[in-house]
Amino acid sequence: MTPGPDPRDTPLTDDIGLHHLGEDTTGFGRLELRTIRDGFLRPAEMLTAYMAHGPTGGWRYARPLRFYLSLCGILMLQLFLMGGTTIMLTSFPPELLDPLIAQSGKTRDAFLGDVDNWMSLVLVPISAIFYALVSAPLLRWWDPDHLGWRKAFRATFHYLNVWTLPLVPIGFLNYIPETAGLMGLLMVILSFVAFLRTGKGRWYRTRLGGFGKAAVITLATFTIALVAYIPIIAIGLAGGLYA
Repeated sequence: MTPGPDPRDTPLTDDIGLHHLGEDTTGFGRLELRTIRDGFLRPAEMLTAYMAHGPTGGWRYARPLRFYLSLCGILMLQLFLMGGTTIMLTSFPPELLDPLIAQSGKTRDAFLGDVDNWMSLVLVPISAIFYALVSAPLLRWWDPDHLGWRKAFRATFHYLNVWTLPLVPIGFLNYIPETAGLMGLLMVILSFVAFLRTGKGRWYRTRLGGFGKAAVITLATFTIALVAYIPIIAIGLAGGLYA
């Protein structure tokens, strides 16, 4: 089946609907709403469309990377409202932060504010790059069709979208001490669910194999997330010193 034209390029000749207003005001329109719906209901069929008909699935869905960055943007807004990335710095020992604050010549609040700004700026793009670099090789290896790197990265961000979508409404709980541990466990569970629902028949053939591979990619993603914080924190501290 030949994909049709991009509906965004089609002149509007009839009445403007809510999806047009949503797209104009928030960047979310019909494609994004369909992506959200099918991401919850039929992620495996979405993956098939992405693999067969390109990064929009035949103009049916939002591009996986663009959509993932949008979801991360919402989570970043929650992080900002809950106190910003300076929450992470409160766990640093004073003997590490105090010399840097003194060297910067700023007040403590000004220094941490600059660190927060720089970390917030680079958190999403650096994390996305690290997630893709660890997940794409695994998904390409497990794909029985031996797809190329472009499709492997496309599949990676689709998997990340399916994982992230349920977290968006409750992501703020990750920054509340009483619920942070529960959210960590929920993130692990949702990673398994996203992998098993999205990749059945493509990334794994048996239930045991699916759980094993879900464990591998989940462990790899959480491990690489810790590694990604090294350059993120380094850039933040450098911004606090020199910005």
